Amino acid sequence: MKTTIKILLSMVMALVAYSCIKNDIPYPRIQANFTYISAVGESKSASIDSANRIVTLYFPEDANIYEARIDSFALTPKAYVVGCDLDSMSLDLSETVYVTLGLYQNYQWRIQASQPIERYFTVEGQIGTSTIDVPGRRVVATVSTSMSLSAVRVESIKLGPTSARMSPDLDGKLVDFSHPVVVNVENYGHYESWTIYLVQTDAAVETVRADAWTKVAWVYGQAKADADNGVQYRIKGDTEWIEAPASWITHDGGDFYARLVGLTPETTYEARATSDDEMGEVVTFTTGSVVQVPNSDFDEWWLDGKVWNPWPEGGEQYWDTGNKGATTLGSSNSTPTDDTVTGTGQAARLETKFVGIGVIGKLAAGNIFVGYYVRTDGTNGVLSFGKPFTQRPTKLTGYMKYTTAPISSTTTGYDDLKGRPDTCIVWCSLIDTAEPFEIRTNPSNRQLFDPDGSYVVAYGKHEVGYDVDAYVPFEVTLDYKATNREPTYIIITASASKYGDFFTGGNGAVLYIDDFKLEYDY
Repeated sequence: MKTTIKILLSMVMALVAYSCIKNDIPYPRIQANFTYISAVGESKSASIDSANRIVTLYFPEDANIYEARIDSFALTPKAYVVGCDLDSMSLDLSETVYVTLGLYQNYQWRIQASQPIERYFTVEGQIGTSTIDVPGRRVVATVSTSMSLSAVRVESIKLGPTSARMSPDLDGKLVDFSHPVVVNVENYGHYESWTIYLVQTDAAVETVRADAWTKVAWVYGQAKADADNGVQYRIKGDTEWIEAPASWITHDGGDFYARLVGLTPETTYEARATSDDEMGEVVTFTTGSVVQVPNSDFDEWWLDGKVWNPWPEGGEQYWDTGNKGATTLGSSNSTPTDDTVTGTGQAARLETKFVGIGVIGKLAAGNIFVGYYVRTDGTNGVLSFGKPFTQRPTKLTGYMKYTTAPISSTTTGYDDLKGRPDTCIVWCSLIDTAEPFEIRTNPSNRQLFDPDGSYVVAYGKHEVGYDVDAYVPFEVTLDYKATNREPTYIIITASASKYGDFFTGGNGAVLYIDDFKLEYDY
């Protein structure tokens, strides 16, 4: 009996000792990511932010985002959705939905909806346009002190999606705005309560602000919509005012602005809004400078081993390419060439190649960009996009020629492009981030540039999907989200394959580019 007890005690002690042994073998740390996702009725492809683990789905304004459904999705290999069947459930995307992905560890992702909704409210005799506060569900409109608020005609109102109903219906009716008016908006069984306020002012016209660029300025005013509204300007110190032509003025009800062009860089001006015979306050602004990016003619290159670099040896590095990644399996595919638009100097030759041996390898799109190549992640690249820049050009111009090729390599979501002619792209953007934008092409932690991202101040692109046998001029017009946002970085990128970030393109597609220039006027 004692022997049996001793044996049992020994076994218990052994188990206790074993349980105290530390497991020093770490689990792999591979983040579980969405690599592709789409929703029923989406208006454009989803945005996947792997760094912050956010999926943004885009819907038209008449879509029912209270019962959104995922159409299909793909994950990092071996990853899985924890605790739910994402492709068989409805999601209420009026608020952020949290989803957990598992792969050795769990990773929480946010799925959110972007659904732009046009909202407006106008009344007879209104000055300027209404302020519509969506989070606060408030509308504020301004009228003259000469108007009685007890009977104001509502000229137009829309506070929800096209599918919504409003109660009471104020459109076209005389309404007593002596006190705030509440309107209920119903959409797919969900209700919002909006409050409308009318405020009065003595001013007949107001100069709201002036946004100065380099050769362009934007002057904003507010007055009655049915008045003769305009803008005057002059160089500070001059005595005569210049009337902005009617073709320079854009009207939106009682709001209006003038796009002044042909201005002199680094010069101080005065401007004011006008309405009939009334003048708004004078505002002062100073125009910016004409700045060009270095080596925009692509004359400067040097060879470091197998890697061609688009800057002079020992000189300033402003542009870079994906050559450091391409040369891990092959040779540089972004190189200098003496085939130029002028017959002198050099240009950039960007070729899309499948680099590797046999079927083992990867498609590398010929590219060049403002920024620098950070590192190679396996067979993928990590890039720093952008260089400091604070001016606001209106367009990027240059010369290009292109030889397309059938798309030979594709990845998930782009399989239907196989066999079609490849398309080259040149794009330019201004962003207002605190640091350059990091590009990561590895699907496990992919982060790509989104032209609709909140960080974008302006964006424009030029694409060609056919052969261009001789150099032709092109221009990329920059579309600004707002005239008063100041950029911190400029990004310029050219690629022989527009979907090169997704390793999709045609082996043998070649893009030549030369003599880029930033323009500052319209």
